[in-house]
Amino acid sequence: MLKHLLALFCAAGLMAVAQAQTVKLASLDWPPYTGAKLPDQGASAAVAKAAFKAMGYDLVIEFYPWSRAVDSGKSDPAFAGYFPEYDSADVRKEFTLSEPMGSGPLGLAQRVDAPVSWSSIADLASKKVGVVQDYVNTAEFDARVAAKQQKVDVAPDDSRNLLKLGSGRNDLAVVDSNVFAYLMKTDPQLKPFAGKLAMNPKIMEDKKLYVCFKKNAEGQKWAKIFNDGLKKIDVKAIMAKHLGS
Repeated sequence: MLKHLLALFCAAGLMAVAQAQTVKLASLDWPPYTGAKLPDQGASAAVAKAAFKAMGYDLVIEFYPWSRAVDSGKSDPAFAGYFPEYDSADVRKEFTLSEPMGSGPLGLAQRVDAPVSWSSIADLASKKVGVVQDYVNTAEFDARVAAKQQKVDVAPDDSRNLLKLGSGRNDLAVVDSNVFAYLMKTDPQLKPFAGKLAMNPKIMEDKKLYVCFKKNAEGQKWAKIFNDGLKKIDVKAIMAKHLGS
């Protein structure tokens, strides 16, 4: 009987250790950075997994539509946070941000037969620009949108944002260059626009990517673990491998 109880206690202890060595983050299908069906679940997922692995933790990622991923990272106790995210004052009010875990060039997709020349964000005021719901863009662009100085049209995801652009509903679409290239190659809905859409040569900003942890002591703990893990891995090499750059 005593041996049986000891075995049960040992098993319970091992289970507790196993649970303690696992961390869960919410994310979205945002190829090539994140996606349930991508190799290693995407470039950013590969970085996040490697950073946690370097610290002795296994990362479990659950994929949702973007707004739900953010809400899960913020409110669901099962999640330590969500990723990948751009930095902004509003995000920092709600979350503890990690150190940068890579970057991506944020730009403007345009129709080849209607290119747009611009040098400052203010030059876009006369254009209707497609954006994705709840995405952070650039600080200046988002401030102009909030001040009603920039016309925008909101789409639920990048694919539909590009579809609206291709069908002529918008003049431009804010999108990461790597996301644009991936979707134009793989999304069947966008095949009719092959050769008809392109990235504007001027990028808006090379945006750093982050993990957003809960804004509490637990979130700060996970952020430190993750940041320490980032120092032990080659982020640029992992990103380059998965982005083909």
